[in-house]
This record gives sequence, C-alpha cells and structure tokens, in this order.
Amino acid sequence: MDKREKIRRGIMLGLAGLMTLILVFGKNEKEDKMETTKVESYTPAPVSTGAAIISTPVPTPNPDKDIYSYLQGPKSWKEKRAWSGKWGKEIHDGASFGSFGCGFCCMANIYSTITEYKCTPLDIYGRAKKVSFYGGGGAISWQLMRKTMADIGFTVELGEKPSTYGEFADKMKQTQAMLVLVSSYDDDSYWKDTPGHYVTLFMYDEGKQDVFLADSGDPEHNRHRVPLKTIYKALKTSSDFQYMSVLSYDENKDNWKHKSTEGNWLPPEEIK
Repeated sequence: MDKREKIRRGIMLGLAGLMTLILVFGKNEKEDKMETTKVESYTPAPVSTGAAIISTPVPTPNPDKDIYSYLQGPKSWKEKRAWSGKWGKEIHDGASFGSFGCGFCCMANIYSTITEYKCTPLDIYGRAKKVSFYGGGGAISWQLMRKTMADIGFTVELGEKPSTYGEFADKMKQTQAMLVLVSSYDDDSYWKDTPGHYVTLFMYDEGKQDVFLADSGDPEHNRHRVPLKTIYKALKTSSDFQYMSVLSYDENKDNWKHKSTEGNWLPPEEIK
C-alpha cells in the first residue's frame, strides 16, 4: 500500500468515527429531551393532611316552642315553673285566680300563639270584663268567651260532643286551635278529681292521632302530646257545650291588638 492509499484510508476511518459520535450524541440528546418532557408533564398526587371532615350538626326544628301554655295556680308559681305567674296566688274580684282562671289561660294561649300580638291571662281577664259583661271572680261561660274572642278578631264555633270519635277528629282537623272542657266524671284515665276544666289543644297530628296539650291546671300535663281520643272521652257532657273551635283570625276585626306580656310571671327561655 502506497502512502497515498494510507492517507485515504485514514481519512475514511476518521469520517466513520465522526459519524458514529454524531449518531450516539443525537440519540442521547433525544432521550434526554424525552426524559425532560416526562418530568415537566408529571402532576404530583395530592398530599393528605390527615384532617377529618367535620359536619356541623343541624338543629332539629321544634314546632312546639312558639305555643303559649300559661299555668294558673299557686303551686306552679311557688315552684318557679316556666309559664307560671304571680296571678296564681292573687285574689281577683273576691276569688283566687288559681281556682277559676283556666278559661283565661286558654284564651291568652290562643291569642298569643296564633296572632302577632301577645297577652297574659290577667290581660284577657280584664278585656273580658270590659267587652262581654263578665262580672269577674269565677269561671267564664262559653257564650262570654265567644263574645270576648270575637272582640279580639277570632271567628269561633261552639259545639257539643259528637256522637263518634271520628267526627270529633274531623272537627279538630279544621281548627287552628280548640278550647275544650274536660271532666274526670266522664273519664278519669288522664284527669283525676277534676269536675270541670278548660284546656287548649294545638297542632293535631292526623297520622299519630294526637294533639299538643296546654293544661294550665297541671304542670305535669302541660306541654305534652296526648291522644285525641283521650280528650274526646273526657269531654264534659253535663255542660251546654264541650268545645270551642278557632276557625280563623282577622287582624282588621281585632279591637284590642294587645302587644305586651308585662307582669310578674316566668317566661321560658325561647320567648324571653
């Protein structure tokens, strides 16, 4: 091999080596770019803090809390029970309010619960004397209660005990509230030693067949749900009427619009 051939072969070998380097470098560069692309497109998974998700408890609505249920007697006042008042130990027109005030507690319950206005049993006692010719110092009659309720905007209906419980339940369904007269002489399964006593019924539940009872004469009965059939059985049949249904209220016919419950009594927390 002459000198010229050796030079040519050297040049060819050099060119072959250079091409190999270029190919290897190019491949590595491409792989580096691919790896870089992989890193840039990677999204880290969220890191858990370990904190528990706490739900805020939602309070259960209490539909009974806005119902008024005054107590009438001296024992409730002495025990400092909610809904009792000093009127329980007071003498009004020659007689103890605790002995005759159940009808006025009932009317005050109805007025203060159904309307935007408020009154105490003594307030409506005074109103009845003014507008119905009630003389004071004793139980108020059905007719004078109806006259008093009409003066303060209510349409009411007086009724006798229906011949069947189903008829009485239908009457209860149609009322906003019902004032009834009960007696242990007719049934003593719930009331004992009670010749005659007015109580107020609210919120009839047709499914459960019970009512919310406001009983001014017995704190242990007051603000309890009671089977409507228990009320029906105890209706005082020796009276001219056994119930007064509250059918509607019209503010435009309310000649009183009494806004205050001022006086010496113990309201519950929810209405203070």
